Parts: sequence; structure tokens; C-alpha cells
Amino acid sequence: MPASPPAAQRAYDVILYGATGFVGRQTVAYFAQHAGGLRWALAGRSAARLEAVRAECGPGAAGAGIVVADAQDAAALDRLAAQARVVLSTAGPFALYGSALVAACVVRRTHYVDITGETPWVRTLIDQHHERAAQDGTRIIPCCGFDSVPSDLGALLVVEAMWAQHREPCASVKACHSIRGGLNGGTLASAMNMMESGQGKLLADPFLLNPAGTAPARRHPHADPMLPHHDEDFGAWVGPFAMGPVNTRVVRRSAALLGATGTKAYGEDFRYQEYQRFGRGPLGAAAAGGITTAMTMGLLALRFQPARRVGRMLGPAPGGGPSERTMDAGSFRCDLVGISPSGHRVQGRIAGEGDPGNRATTRFVCESALALALQLEELPGGRQRGGLLTPASGLGVVLARRLAATGRMTLEPLPA
Repeated sequence: MPASPPAAQRAYDVILYGATGFVGRQTVAYFAQHAGGLRWALAGRSAARLEAVRAECGPGAAGAGIVVADAQDAAALDRLAAQARVVLSTAGPFALYGSALVAACVVRRTHYVDITGETPWVRTLIDQHHERAAQDGTRIIPCCGFDSVPSDLGALLVVEAMWAQHREPCASVKACHSIRGGLNGGTLASAMNMMESGQGKLLADPFLLNPAGTAPARRHPHADPMLPHHDEDFGAWVGPFAMGPVNTRVVRRSAALLGATGTKAYGEDFRYQEYQRFGRGPLGAAAAGGITTAMTMGLLALRFQPARRVGRMLGPAPGGGPSERTMDAGSFRCDLVGISPSGHRVQGRIAGEGDPGNRATTRFVCESALALALQLEELPGGRQRGGLLTPASGLGVVLARRLAATGRMTLEPLPA
């Protein structure tokens, strides 16, 4: 295998892989508006479809390159990774289509971000690639979409604010989500693939993504919530959040990775949990109970093939998703509360316009890639840090500031 060219000599700063998919097309449109003088390209398995997407995105995309590479063609993916400083992938299900691309990026020392929420797959990446990527200073950062940027960055901002204001770590952080939006076919396909691959036991592990030796002996206090309750800090009835079993694992990995670098902001027995907001009073209580019951029954049903078949029939197909109107009308809000060992409280919030699984996810992952391409020296740990990282440990406050600068998101409390 020929040596990888130095980053400055590579043909592209960023390659968008999966550019013809539902979210992929949105990343192309985003780069067409925000890439500035960067050298970037669209990538996927069909040159004709890539060219059509490029044409649809107008003059801002006219200079973008085209790179053809099938997800199962290791040689083509190697050539792709060798041409890029950063690869952004939206091609899921990632357990089916992402492994060879990540492997190529690790070999070629190419930074990588994606939008997966498939934590069992991320666990395999950690086991296979973390050590080499860390040695080489290659940042492999999955989960840079709505899973799990608001949770992970939100927790980071709260614990950093607690340390700055009170010189105490956070013993715990809890988050409460409010969302409005639609489902795209790629997200549904990823969820179905996880159900069909027999990964239920892995999904249930609250410390699935933690480095070896960092999970506490007592795991029960960190278990996913099962029942609704009224939370005084949020002033509302809350219940289990569908993406909590993804986001909490990412935040716990961040706490462990950042703790290993010497940060004192996350407490030694740091606890993180998150919920969905259902409202106040009797109506909020009824909604919390009804929706929690329906969600629990739905997840149980999806363990069986007939229910998954019905889900595929009723849900959007891969490549499809909500209408433009639905995505524009969507929104999300993640409120957070951090508590120190002595009882100090710090509040935080990450909120934004647009459907969380599509519009917000596009901003999250595109700004993550742009942070790697434009501000590598400013990222946590500087140029030398690498490994299977998280949004908080790999991008940190740099990403938070970039998102705030878009004017479409609120992030509090941002450091001065």
C-alpha cells in the first residue's frame, strides 16, 4: 500500500460519503452554503446520482468533486480515505455499510465523523481501532448527529460551568428533551438492523462504550429509567427518552475519556441520565404514562419479525423522509441540570430550529467536519489527540461555538 500523502497535499479537505441519501443530500446543500474556500467532494456508489445531487444544490456545489466508492469495495474506500483530510459519513445502517470506511480512515490517518446511533457497532470500532487511532492522532468521532451532540455537549458545558463557577465537579447531570419532527428511512433502517442482529444485551449495558476499567461496580444507579415521574428541577412530568440508551452511553464515555486527560469537572462517580418532557399537571401525567407504556410495548413488539415487517411497511423507505415543510417546522430543546457534591446547581440548554433528526443533525455533523478541517489545533488535546472519541472529547467547546455562530441554535452556558 502506498504511503498516505500529508494532509496538506490531499485532494480534498472534506469528503461527504453517502451524499445521495436523505440526510446526505442535506449535507451537500449545507456545504454548498458554508464550505467557503474548502476543497470538498461528494462520494457514493453512483456517479450519475452524485452528479444529480451536486446539480440540485446550485452554484455553491458546482466546484465539488465526485468520488465513486461502494461501501463494500475496500480498495475504493482506501483510495477515498487517502484523498481526504476529513470524511463525513451519513451512509447507514452503519453496522452494514460503515466498517470498511472507518478502517480505511484509520489506516490512512483521515479524521472521520458520522451520524450513527448504533452503539453496539461503535463498541466494535473502539475494540478494533481506538489504540491505533490514538497513537496516530486520528480522530474517529461517531454519534455527531442528534445522537448525541445535544446530550454530550450539553453535559460538557454544564460540568465546565460548575467547575468555573464553584470549583466543584458535577456529581450528576440530568437532561430533559422536547422534540418535534419526523423520521427518515435511514434512521428506521438502522434501528431495525440493530433489532435483527441480536444486540439486545449489548444495548442494555449502561457502560457499553466506556474504556476498560472505568465502569463502576454498582451499575444499578445508572440503569435506564423505565417509569415516568414528576421532576421538580424541570417542573414537568418526564419519562424515558427513546434515544436515552444511546446518548447516555456516549456521555459516560466522554466523562471517562476526559477524566483520563486530567479534567476534574466530571465527578469520580459521575452520573448522567436523561428523559423526555411530557408537560405539567394531570394532562402531563397522563401523557407521560400513556406514551411510556406505548413506547415500551412497541420496543417489545419489535423484537419479533412480524412487527418489524409492519414497521418497514408503514415507515419511510431508505432514502426517504419528512417533507421540507415538516423539517422546517420541527424543533428540539435539551434542558440540563448539573448538581455538585455540596448541592450547587448549574442549568444548561441546547435548543434549535428544524427537525432534530434531519435539519439539526445536518448542522451538527457538518459543523463537526468543518471543525476538524478548519480548527484542528484548537480542538481538545490539540493536533496530537486521536482515538475513538465522542463529540465532547473530540470536538468540545469548539463545536459548541460553531453551532452557536450559525444563529439557528442556543447553547448555554457557553464559556467566555
